[in-house]
Amino acid sequence: MDSTNITAAPDTPTPIVVRGDSAAGIHQAREAVRAFTARLHPPPDQAVTDTLALVVCELVTNALRHGGGRYTLELSADPHTLTAAVSDPSPALPCGRPPDLTGYGGGFGWHVIRRLTSHLAITHSPGTGKTIRIRLPR
Repeated sequence: MDSTNITAAPDTPTPIVVRGDSAAGIHQAREAVRAFTARLHPPPDQAVTDTLALVVCELVTNALRHGGGRYTLELSADPHTLTAAVSDPSPALPCGRPPDLTGYGGGFGWHVIRRLTSHLAITHSPGTGKTIRIRLPR
């Protein structure tokens, strides 16, 4: 069962939070990115929004597949950057693996995330779990 919840005040740069525990949460996260960036004044270029949506989808997918099956996404912005933080219950650090060039086994996500972000940090949560925080120039 998907327990995705989205909370935010409209027309403000207030952070937005999305929680999910199923594949439907990937779509919810992408839509949250688009809604969040559309509320920013001025809004970022479409290419920046698309990059943020791609990176967030990869982070959420990894959290669902490898991080314990649920995630919390927080999106925030300041005048110069867009930030996404994805938390999951697994303490295991992400690791890149050789991509499967046959198109069926994945392996591209972590490489894409690292290539497209200007800042990436991983912090362990109290108890178990971790948060991966990325930043993009606005």
